[in-house]
Amino acid sequence: MTNTLDTLKIDTFQNESDTDFSIASEVATLKEAISSFRSQLGNEYPVIIGGEKIFTDEKLTSINPGKKEEIVGYMSKANREMAERAIQTATETFSSWKLVPAEIRADYLFKAADLMRKRRHEFTAILILEAGKNYGEADAEVSEAIDFMEYYARSMNQLEEDTHYVKSIPGEENRLKYVPLGVGFIVPPWNFPLAICVGLTASAIVTGNTTLVKPASVTPIVAYKFVELMEEIGLPDGVINFIPGDSAIIGDFITGHPLTRFISFTGSKDVGLHINELAAKMAKGQKWIKRVNAEMGGKDGIVVDETADLDAAAQSIVASAFSFQGQKCSAGSRAIIVEDVYDELVEKVVQLTKELKIGNGEENHYIGPVIDEKAYRTILKYIEVGKQEANLVLGGDKGSEEGYYINPTIFIDADPNSTIMQEEIFGPVLAIAKAKNWEEAINIYNNTDYGLTGGFFSSNNSRIEQAIDRMYCGNLYINRNVTGALVGIHPFGGFNLSGTDSKAGSYDYLKLFSQGKLHTQKIVNK
Repeated sequence: MTNTLDTLKIDTFQNESDTDFSIASEVATLKEAISSFRSQLGNEYPVIIGGEKIFTDEKLTSINPGKKEEIVGYMSKANREMAERAIQTATETFSSWKLVPAEIRADYLFKAADLMRKRRHEFTAILILEAGKNYGEADAEVSEAIDFMEYYARSMNQLEEDTHYVKSIPGEENRLKYVPLGVGFIVPPWNFPLAICVGLTASAIVTGNTTLVKPASVTPIVAYKFVELMEEIGLPDGVINFIPGDSAIIGDFITGHPLTRFISFTGSKDVGLHINELAAKMAKGQKWIKRVNAEMGGKDGIVVDETADLDAAAQSIVASAFSFQGQKCSAGSRAIIVEDVYDELVEKVVQLTKELKIGNGEENHYIGPVIDEKAYRTILKYIEVGKQEANLVLGGDKGSEEGYYINPTIFIDADPNSTIMQEEIFGPVLAIAKAKNWEEAINIYNNTDYGLTGGFFSSNNSRIEQAIDRMYCGNLYINRNVTGALVGIHPFGGFNLSGTDSKAGSYDYLKLFSQGKLHTQKIVNK
């Protein structure tokens, strides 16, 4: 390997720094970017297949959830015929893309990361208007998108070198190499419509696969801007095919297609299980068992014992429950508190939550809107259920009618088996339960079908060690928030119905999009 390539390995990776919005010039630059993107509101965007941009009569309408009368843009919808064309294009492109050397594939990601870094405020502005994020949440998502490209590019360089050689026996030489799978169907969510779209797509293409990317229907424009950026840095046509559309029309079709080799999905449990079921069925002409990499949400919780720093616990509970309106699969929507400190900690949590400002992301309020009318109505229904199941101590009502605003809501004295303690609400709703002791609290935490993130607050090292062993989740955090996983630092993925524990943001993640090929050569002495 050259010295230049040696400098582009995993051990040189550093997470991207977020923007410091305490600096007035940074705020001014972001506001300029918001204003610039506002001049594009109402634009139409195309399907992209093999580099060809196709505008269709049928459109998805992207709405600003903070100002629900404001249309962000119109996205063309692919139909089944276009989906078939995209699969054929991706299959044809795969025959050449898989032969491109790994370091060249990685270099495309480095170039894209550099360009996104230069345009970070532009992408932040889109996330604010299309996804309803505040400055910090949107900017951090751009950092994560850059991190995914930088990290996976380095991981590919590392993988190419590390897996060439295995042990050999006398008279033989063995080599192991990871080779790409084929055509992948990329299905990112609306809550991280840039970062996860980038992560799922970048990991697939850097390992030599080609893709069909179907963005979330409510946030398709920021995904389009990413694909446009990849075109700009010179990624060959057909490596990424951009096919927005209805899941019922094209999603099931692509998932079940015999030429689809793998599906990378982040979203709800029900959709993830549906994809897994479809992918398990053999289609006529199919030559492989399809792989499904799925991250399907959680009912995450924070356990607090009587030895914990209650101020730190309260701050983490509030941040984990209400950042981005609780619309994170890692959101700490449950708190389980031992009875000795229950009343005191509940009071701290309520007081901190009362201080949160609710309003439009453009004005950088902590609590913004939920994503759309469907989510808005669903969350309000859960709140009404909660009023029958537990004691409402804060919120429980709507915010401004300008957008899809719901005031941060806290229920206390919740039964561990109640709906609000068991089902993923995906909104600004926190349920708090009381436990007799820390052991019962852990049992309550584990009483769920999910297993994504968890938190344990204690100053007792013995209990902490037991919590590490006993709390069943993919990502367990001790004495800190349960949200905010960093690429390369906190490999992310959950147990049970939270998904396949794919551990996004890890070195091993790239192996999910590859298959190991061993070749053994007998040494012939001449």
